[in-house]
Amino acid sequence: GSLIGIRGAIEEFSTTELAVVTSAYFVGFLFGSRLAPAMIRRVGHVRVFAALGSFISAVLILYPTITFPWAWILMRVVIGFSFSGVYVTAESWLNNASPNESRGKALSLYMIVQMSGIVSGQALLNVADPAGFELFVIPSVLVSFAFVPILLAATPTPAFEATKAMNLAQLYQVSPTGIVGMFLLGLIFSAQFGMAPIYGTEAGFTVSQIALFVSAIFVGGMVLQYPFGWLSDRMDRRVLIFVAAVGGSVGGVIGFLWGGVFEVVLVAGFVAGGVSNPLYALLIAYTNDYLEPDDMAAASGGLIFVNGLGAIVGPIIVGWAMAAVGPNGFWMFMAGVMLVLMAYVALRMARRPSIYASEEASGTVSYAPVLPTATPVAVEAAQEI
Repeated sequence: GSLIGIRGAIEEFSTTELAVVTSAYFVGFLFGSRLAPAMIRRVGHVRVFAALGSFISAVLILYPTITFPWAWILMRVVIGFSFSGVYVTAESWLNNASPNESRGKALSLYMIVQMSGIVSGQALLNVADPAGFELFVIPSVLVSFAFVPILLAATPTPAFEATKAMNLAQLYQVSPTGIVGMFLLGLIFSAQFGMAPIYGTEAGFTVSQIALFVSAIFVGGMVLQYPFGWLSDRMDRRVLIFVAAVGGSVGGVIGFLWGGVFEVVLVAGFVAGGVSNPLYALLIAYTNDYLEPDDMAAASGGLIFVNGLGAIVGPIIVGWAMAAVGPNGFWMFMAGVMLVLMAYVALRMARRPSIYASEEASGTVSYAPVLPTATPVAVEAAQEI
């Protein structure tokens, strides 16, 4: 994502065009999470994994070859679909291969490795000139190498089972905060994931500074994941969601007011990423508190779908804001969305009594550390632990 933003600016794509390119990834990702299970059931894990891996590798090579906005939009849809399908395949395989007593550790390790890969991948931006083709070839080769262990594995592939998502109207009746919060979080995550490097380019950051800024966002999510999880199991989750939204809005305001000081921007990115990544798991846990265990897997599919819709819309709004007011539109958007979440949670707290101080509190579920990049398979697996 970072390289796409930097290279797009070099190719003189407008902010609006880059926003649509970013949004296209999430369109593909959303469709991939819905269609990949049927593909796996039809031809099996290995074939789906190999086919989608080939698409990813090929598209990465094509980026510097066809430098037109419309082509990049199509390729981002393809690569978003492919990555989503790969995640579904890997997560379902991991879920089935892990015994119950070690599934939690396996899923946690998977999430840590995935986030570490995103952070360390930013360092590749310093290896070569973004205006060349090397930075596209290197990840293409790494992707090809990454698929070798799976394709040569002798372990049998498991049968794939997918749960149908709960009706969104029913889910909203159960937890309005969960539905609204997940949509708003989709807006935030797509802005952080796809538009942060575009913001850095427009703000005049060097390639190294952009890499550090994007890394700070994801490092914040890694560092604060456990504290949020610990607090989530010990207090009213709505209060914690409210506090996280306050923290996110403060981070956005800091970035807006002192965006010219790079060190301050790093702190703002750390805070914004630190609260938004744990919020994903926190909102899922909060929604599950109002559900029967048999309904949790179905609800997770609905929540992820709503989050995906937000992720599609987010870059478009950020691109419009940045085109209208400049780079600070990025922070204006972040602070604004977090303020809306904060206000909505406060409204729901006033209208709905807390279950955490009542006898129903004994039925609340534990916080499961899942990331916004997780597919329904990983979320369902986390809820089973």
